[in-house]
Amino acid sequence: MAEARELLIELGTEELPPAALPRLRDALAEGLANRLSEAGLEPGAPETFATPRRLAVLFPDVPGQQPDQLQERRGPAVAAAFDEAGEPTKAVMGFARSCGVEVERLERETTDKGEYLVFRQLQPGRALGELLPEMLEAALDALPTPKRMRWGSSRTEFVRPAHWLVVLHGTEVLEMTVLEQSAGRATHGHRFHQPEALKLTRASDYAERLRTPGFVEPSFEARRESILEQVHEQARALGGRALVDADLLDEVTALVEWPVALTGGFDPRFLEVPQEALISTMQDNQKYFPVVDEAGRMQPHFIVISNIESRDPHAVRDGNERVLRPRFADAEFFWQQDRKKRLEERLEALDSVVFEKRLGTLRDKSARLEALMQRLAGLMGLDANLAARAARLAKCDLVTQMVFEFTELQGTMGRYYALHDREDETVAAAIEQHYWPRQSGSELPDAALAQALALADRLDTLVGIFAIGKQPTGTKDPFALRRAALGLVRILVERELPLALTPLLQAAAEPIRERVPEADQAVEPVRQYILERLRGYLLEQGQAHETIEAVAAIAPDAPLDFVRRVRAVSLFRERPEAEALAAANKRIHNLLRKAGEEAEAELDPEALVLDEERSLYQGLQAVRPGVEQAVADGDYLHALGELAGLRDRVDTFFDQVMVMAEDPAERRNRLALLRELRRAFETVADIGRLATG
Repeated sequence: MAEARELLIELGTEELPPAALPRLRDALAEGLANRLSEAGLEPGAPETFATPRRLAVLFPDVPGQQPDQLQERRGPAVAAAFDEAGEPTKAVMGFARSCGVEVERLERETTDKGEYLVFRQLQPGRALGELLPEMLEAALDALPTPKRMRWGSSRTEFVRPAHWLVVLHGTEVLEMTVLEQSAGRATHGHRFHQPEALKLTRASDYAERLRTPGFVEPSFEARRESILEQVHEQARALGGRALVDADLLDEVTALVEWPVALTGGFDPRFLEVPQEALISTMQDNQKYFPVVDEAGRMQPHFIVISNIESRDPHAVRDGNERVLRPRFADAEFFWQQDRKKRLEERLEALDSVVFEKRLGTLRDKSARLEALMQRLAGLMGLDANLAARAARLAKCDLVTQMVFEFTELQGTMGRYYALHDREDETVAAAIEQHYWPRQSGSELPDAALAQALALADRLDTLVGIFAIGKQPTGTKDPFALRRAALGLVRILVERELPLALTPLLQAAAEPIRERVPEADQAVEPVRQYILERLRGYLLEQGQAHETIEAVAAIAPDAPLDFVRRVRAVSLFRERPEAEALAAANKRIHNLLRKAGEEAEAELDPEALVLDEERSLYQGLQAVRPGVEQAVADGDYLHALGELAGLRDRVDTFFDQVMVMAEDPAERRNRLALLRELRRAFETVADIGRLATG
């Protein structure tokens, strides 16, 4: 086999989509690694590189040729291969012909199914240079590209126009043409600092040659870390700390090849504008990192990452400050204009914003929220007037100029405007926090009023959209119902609200019926949809699928209760008697199911004739009060512990008692006893579903 050496593959392009860059890099490395391994060319763990203008993979140890491979094909059975005279049949002659040999060249192999003819041939391994072009093209075709394009008169398609290709095996160029680029050893450094091509002597030179003299840091992770260090260093020099959003950091990393941090400033008068608006425009529009003091208050500074070591950094700084100024001036104007009108005065404007055609406008939704909040106020012990007020004003900031410009500030600006209007602070907080959690894993509403409004908003959306038949299908979820359902689950569970789903959904359906008469029909489908999200939530927390299904089988209606039962069953499974009791419960279930109507008889304790069945009944009667009290208190682990004390009696019962006795009366009574035992366990979960057998 040819010597194993480092293999470098680099594709140079025009600027790649920033959000997709790490994904493209990883997919290319994985695609090539898999194809090399499948060909018997084990490449070792690759080092990956990605900059705005390149994707590259460096494998440490790739053989130059495949190992020789023994090819083997099984033909017909010997019994069918030759006739009575010992002459080959048409079947074996056809097989030999397909292998390109005479029948005499075929070998015999004895298997457990009989003796067969086989063809074996040693196939010489192909050279890496022969295999790689097809592999690279296949890996590039399989990339998860956002959108492919063609350029010029070319029919070749890729996410961006390709400009160069490097394929080096050790010091040798592997000649090929991919994406209309001929492979060579010339890479390209920084567009301005190093415009001339850089020749690579060997594959292992790649990263260092790009850094020096190329002014390109090819490693995404190293570039990201450099940006982070520079940003924090610049912030400390300004006497503050930088706000570093992880997504923004990744985006900036994908936009530059040679990061250089610079500081800038702005007129302190803009600090009178809510800092969320300033931060939003800096991060989303300009890709700047804001600076705050230790208390989190905005400072009149920002940090920008340049893609060049400028000879005149002051000019770069001035340019960035000049671009930021009009954006801040717009935010200042919106802030001043919006406060001239109270939030409540914007209710009428909500009539002009359609939420959904059949469900009406945002004002209609606000009215439904107000009705639903009255119900929640009673369930959660809230002030009914504050609940109605919060619902009435919840959507009013959506028609302000500030939120029209900065949509991500919905709710946040509502809080500012409500406080300006001297609304109750809990109402103002609820207006902001009813959008929480904004995304998976993010912060939940704090106070009860905000939690109620967040629940009401999601309940109305879920029931309304299901009622008109627009529930999510496949990957399409235009109303973000998955996020709404998961948010609802998290609020109920993590804020420990013991509210049942069915009454909540029925309450949400009531005001919707005015527009959609069949709204009640959506209650059960929405409940099941929410419970599916709850299952996913528990799986992500590491709960076992069988544990979740054991609880789901008894259909608890309150998500918090569902979760508490799952956690109790999960702990119960660690006890030594759990497996035996689960198996016994599964056996009970099967017996009752097969018995059909016979299992519906009432238990007559006086008719229990054997000591073992009387003992089981007495044990069940002894633990029943403690189990019922523990279940009433929500202490499900204690309830299961009480029931676990029956293990010996249950085992003895099944060892000594014939449940399906010949005497019909005895049989029905024993089935009734088992039904009582099963009911006791099912006050917590169907633990028979935990049985492994």
